[in-house]
Amino acid sequence: MKRSYTDEHAGAGVRALLPEIETWPNQYQTGYEIEIEMPEFTSVCPKTGLPDHGTMTLRYIPDKLCLELKSLKMYALAYRNLGIFQENVVNRMLADIVRAVKPIEATVFGDFAARGGISTRITASYSRRGSRRAR
Repeated sequence: MKRSYTDEHAGAGVRALLPEIETWPNQYQTGYEIEIEMPEFTSVCPKTGLPDHGTMTLRYIPDKLCLELKSLKMYALAYRNLGIFQENVVNRMLADIVRAVKPIEATVFGDFAARGGISTRITASYSRRGSRRAR
């Protein structure tokens, strides 16, 4: 049986140039959590070109920096026409956020709407204790 998805599809969008996520200095001590919800997230399937819609939720415990929301919005909007698998969206977003804000902990949840009768929920987490884990 021939595979319909290629390695090229699997890696699509993973290394795409996206807008920088800006930060600002945290004015408070650590120990609080920030949750950001993006209910109108869209990207594109790299094989079919069909849109993927979903809600992306970010939870993070800041250290010295906080995410600047307008730059995060512009970053998320850059996925709108990007061909990338849903699993890669969640993991790429987590990696970019960790790189920008250097949080104590961060988790990205992708809750993608049903297409063809299948919906997908993807979770990727980071902890400064040196681990990335999927749930």
